[in-house]
Amino acid sequence: MPTNSEVEMSPAEVDAHLSRHETGVLALARDDAPYAIPVSYGYDADERALYLRLVSTPDSEKREFLASTPEARVVVYEEDGDEYASVVGVGPLERVDLDELTPETIAQYGETQRPLFEIWADDKPDLDIDLYRFTPETLTGRTVVVERDEE
Repeated sequence: MPTNSEVEMSPAEVDAHLSRHETGVLALARDDAPYAIPVSYGYDADERALYLRLVSTPDSEKREFLASTPEARVVVYEEDGDEYASVVGVGPLERVDLDELTPETIAQYGETQRPLFEIWADDKPDLDIDLYRFTPETLTGRTVVVERDEE
């Protein structure tokens, strides 16, 4: 029977994990209703912040959740053979106004490779593109290794 060895990541390992990936899952909650979507992000290890470019239509469920300033959770994970690693951040998701952009933050948004506009059924003029910064209040990571018994 396989057993699991679980190790908490150090802050440097968490930063490395978030820096080498560009996609994860953004989960929002409002009035006991969950909403989770795949996202692309840029990560600034010095600020320990994720930068997201979110695309939606004006009447979408995503837009409704974002308008309610919900508590957010971002999960970034990977699996490699018998090793599984995940990082979870919890905190507020802040909309960034265009007049607040700096050259440094613009570079972070440039790291967000998705969404690809071609995947949207709606015309491009009907899409809202908003920039968000996620600076988690807690940011933790774990690595799990499955150790299989020799038979």
